[in-house]
Amino acid sequence: MADITASPLHNYRPEIRREPASADAFGVVERRLTIWEQIYASGPARKALILALLALVWEIYGRSVGNSLLFPTFSETVSALVTGLASGELFQRIWASLQVLLTGYALGILAAAVLTMVAISTRIGEDLMVTLTAMFSPLPAIALLPLALIWFGLGSGSLVFVLVHSVLWAVALNTFSGFQSTSRTLRMVGRNYGLKGWRFVSRILIPAALPSIVTGLKIGWAFAWRTLIAAEMVFGVSSGQGGLGWFIFQSKNMLDIPAVFAGLLSVILIGLFVEGVLFKLLEDRTVRRWAMQN
Repeated sequence: MADITASPLHNYRPEIRREPASADAFGVVERRLTIWEQIYASGPARKALILALLALVWEIYGRSVGNSLLFPTFSETVSALVTGLASGELFQRIWASLQVLLTGYALGILAAAVLTMVAISTRIGEDLMVTLTAMFSPLPAIALLPLALIWFGLGSGSLVFVLVHSVLWAVALNTFSGFQSTSRTLRMVGRNYGLKGWRFVSRILIPAALPSIVTGLKIGWAFAWRTLIAAEMVFGVSSGQGGLGWFIFQSKNMLDIPAVFAGLLSVILIGLFVEGVLFKLLEDRTVRRWAMQN
């Protein structure tokens, strides 16, 4: 019998040993980031840099115009903002606006939740929501101001009405779209666990649709904020009182243009705070924490 271990098939590969290469052979593998690279790697720092550049452009353009009644500089606007805050008037106007805004925003979200629940419960509810959204979503809230004046009179009731209209359709449409995009597999998992009714909605649909719900809340907030400022200008003229919108309109009538810009800057700063801090905190603790969004 032939010796099989001597055949070429059983010639094992010889052992190969290589000496570790020195660190210099790989070049630079670690180094300290420069200050610019550290700033560029930070999202808040990049945004702060953009805001600083915009403020610089604003200051340069304002100085080139040279007329504070036409276009005040950034420093004049900041001075007017500090003066308004120090006197307490601007704080009072901002607080008055936020009270009305939060009331209308909360009622709009509640109405959107009820409408969406009806839509996902029955087919006629879905048809009702689709029809109402197609009818009223394109309708600007400011167009309802005359009717609001007739129905609710002068006061916060009319403002809350137009705010609910601004928030309702954006939140309801995005929430319903999120529910519809929930995968069939996830729905079947919920059914297999015996989930029905509110338990199915709260444990399956809402977590799956959370990115769309948060997007709807952000859109509804933006709609409500700009609707409130526009509405307060009209109601302020009528009733002689109002919030931040009325402060802007009143300052324009007094030709205090830096105060007008200070009011607009307050609107922008509040919007940046809500968008960049509150909603970001909500997204970090929900959709990003659960890896539903990058």
